[in-house]
Amino acid sequence: MTFKEKLESKQFVWCGEIGPPQSCNGDAIRNKAKYFKGFVDAVNITDNQTAIARLSSIASAKILLDEGVEPIIQMTCRDRNRLAIQSDLLGAAALGIQNVLCLTGDYQKFGDNPEARGVFDLDSIQLVATVAQMNSGFLLSGTEMKKAPEFVIGAAANPFAEPFEMRLIRLYKKINAGAHFVQTQPVFDLEIFSRWMDRIVAMGLHEKIAIIAGVMPVKSAKALLYMKEQVPGVKINAEYIDRMSQAGDPKEEGVKMAVEIIQTVKKITGVRGIHLMPVMWESIAPTIVQEAKLT
Repeated sequence: MTFKEKLESKQFVWCGEIGPPQSCNGDAIRNKAKYFKGFVDAVNITDNQTAIARLSSIASAKILLDEGVEPIIQMTCRDRNRLAIQSDLLGAAALGIQNVLCLTGDYQKFGDNPEARGVFDLDSIQLVATVAQMNSGFLLSGTEMKKAPEFVIGAAANPFAEPFEMRLIRLYKKINAGAHFVQTQPVFDLEIFSRWMDRIVAMGLHEKIAIIAGVMPVKSAKALLYMKEQVPGVKINAEYIDRMSQAGDPKEEGVKMAVEIIQTVKKITGVRGIHLMPVMWESIAPTIVQEAKLT
């Protein structure tokens, strides 16, 4: 069953994530694919994450397809104008890539080429609307296509950024623009995430879009502290930092925490899936998925 079919039938979905290498080594993608094949329904391929040049998301996704893993390409507004965005999306569709996650993109000043010029011809909400229009058979110019794509459209959401109400407004706009699913930033504060989901359910938004909660396994307390201090909009409950700091085996504790978060999040009304984000630790994905499903 495809990712699209699972979403349409309202089944619980599992997503993974792979960061392409800073080289043209396609084997890096092939090697990481084996950690997700048979364990998740689809795998995100990041698009120059952290504003660092990496192997193309679309090329990486084609490699995943060839390896029998369904990809979700990321498409960012940072690097492309509307011409390039539409061209790349058509190319992805021609290669058989069906899923796209629409993002603003990490600002270039945070990467290793801070002098690079950001494009931002479209914002992430407009990008969702663009993909939806292409699905309907028309380019942004109004030109009708002889063959239209059939993308499953994804968007991102951050339940932890302020102001809280604006996060809900942006999600509402992305739904109206045509998004089919949303993946959240990693959950490290269950109280805030639960409150966000309560509002989504009260507004009935969970009936209009599949909410897929982000879960990030970490190897050390240092990683949590970095996210807390350096990554805007991230909220880390002090309990997790304390646990990682005191753990005899931080990696084992990181796996335990991820499984616990998954088990709690799965019980929250309105959550339709888990997006596992094992940054630079893809090999741990099978363990976490298996333990979370068995618990």
